Amino acid sequence: MQLTPIIAVHMTAAIGAVATGPVALWARKGRAQRPRVHRVFGYAWVTLMIVTAVSALFIRDRDLPNLNGFTPIHLLIPVTLIGIAGAFWYLAKGNIAGHRRVMQRLYIGACLVAGAFTLLPQRYLGHLLWSQFGLA
Repeated sequence: MQLTPIIAVHMTAAIGAVATGPVALWARKGRAQRPRVHRVFGYAWVTLMIVTAVSALFIRDRDLPNLNGFTPIHLLIPVTLIGIAGAFWYLAKGNIAGHRRVMQRLYIGACLVAGAFTLLPQRYLGHLLWSQFGLA
């Protein structure tokens, strides 16, 4: 596998989501809430997550166990899209706790856990990273 334009788009959006997510979550914590910051960074995070999920549809890996190029990590695509829709549904119904719970779980699962799996030495980006340190 090599760095293609679609992988570059996917990677850029994913890194952006990892960076903007904590700001969106932080802006609604504690007594000093910042609704404008939360909304701006929240919409940015959602947009980046949608770009990440949709671009992942076009990234196939035939080396890992797969089904027509789709590996188990591709299961995060529908989870992410359904989760985002569900979070906005909760918001529309006024269920702030449900919205918060879904968004926090999406950030942890789709950004942090998936990001950790992406950096495994046998994966493309993990190999690029660890080989720079002579570890792969």
